[in-house]
Amino acid sequence: MLRASRRTGLVFFPAFDWAISPTHPEREERLLYTQDQVLEEGLLDVDGIIEYRVRPAAFEDIQRVHFCVPDEESVATESHLIAAGGCLVAADAVLRGEVKSAFALVRPPGHHAMRVVHGNRGFCNINNEAIMIEYIREQYGIRRVAIVDTDCHHGDGSQDIYWHDPDTLFISIHQDGRTLYPGSGFPREFGGPNAQGMTVNIPLPPQTGEEGFLYVLEELIMPLLEKFEPEIVINSAGQDNHFNDPITNMNFSARGYAALNARLKPDIAVLEGGYALENALPYVNVGIIMAMAGLDTSFVKEPNYERDYRPQRDDITQYIKDLVVRLRDMFLEGHLEKAACKEGLVIERSRDIYYDTDHIHERQHEKIRCCNTCSGALSIASTSNRGQHILAVLIPLGACKECRKTGLAWFEKAIRGAYTHVYLLDRVRGVYERT
Repeated sequence: MLRASRRTGLVFFPAFDWAISPTHPEREERLLYTQDQVLEEGLLDVDGIIEYRVRPAAFEDIQRVHFCVPDEESVATESHLIAAGGCLVAADAVLRGEVKSAFALVRPPGHHAMRVVHGNRGFCNINNEAIMIEYIREQYGIRRVAIVDTDCHHGDGSQDIYWHDPDTLFISIHQDGRTLYPGSGFPREFGGPNAQGMTVNIPLPPQTGEEGFLYVLEELIMPLLEKFEPEIVINSAGQDNHFNDPITNMNFSARGYAALNARLKPDIAVLEGGYALENALPYVNVGIIMAMAGLDTSFVKEPNYERDYRPQRDDITQYIKDLVVRLRDMFLEGHLEKAACKEGLVIERSRDIYYDTDHIHERQHEKIRCCNTCSGALSIASTSNRGQHILAVLIPLGACKECRKTGLAWFEKAIRGAYTHVYLLDRVRGVYERT
């Protein structure tokens, strides 16, 4: 009998009752083919690979992360709650020491869901990884977290949620935003005033193959993780970099994904994108599961690999090498051009956000208090074309006295304003309020 050298937990949730549409690639078949392949390969018979049952997350789990407009019930269906809950199950299995690592094969995905949520964008309503991370922090006292997002699309929702958090290193490796949704994720996006350098974006050119991905992993991502010294590593395991994916333009293979995972060794992986439902996703998922379990992945291969895979072009290889030199200089050699942020200064920014799935236009105005002690009090005024005009205030975990005072003052003032709803998330007291 095969034995896993690393005990690995698996959580499956295909979400039978949720799909963008019956023929959309984001539908339940995304995981049904994987389940069939896992059974066919006999992975659940391997000693040390353990399947766990899902459970739904609670609204309070969502409230540690999101301000849902108008409320959680309007944004998250039962499927969303179970997908997020599956990630909590994976976290419990790892943090309780039952397994060394875990893979949450759940849908709907979540990494495009931002701090404020009006609806679905990029197929995402709530951010599964962020909900899991804040649950881990609440339940297990872990602070330093690294997220490595390997989805082909920039993880703009996760970036938004952790933009101001100096205890979270967010790394996104993705197809260049000039060529793909959501059009963001460039090197100059490196974190808010209190967390400059904690967001690292690695935009790769179309047709990047496994040679490029593994080069970036070895030369940039692993050194960044070693420098940060996280207590836990989370992989947003999007699989739409595959050469067969119908909505992207990359050139990664199942064996390449397995090699990346074997080197990264995430504590928890969470499925994100990946829409080649038959020709790629089952084989990529099998490769990742085997890599997480420490099994030999040298024979993992798609049925059409010999016919369709193309080696990475030399010009792409050189482009990636030049990009890595520039990013190493910024993030590892100490040459990041950080903006000055004086203690107590309030920095503001405005953004327009489009929900491509639900066709919602949102306008945000954000305020953050510069702080040398914590991640700062945060205020977000948000208006959508559906008539909602809300203000949300976040007092973060570990907030200092002055940031708590500032956040509470913003909340009290907003209550007297002309807002549809006013929200307060006080992580210090564990309080969530909505007026």
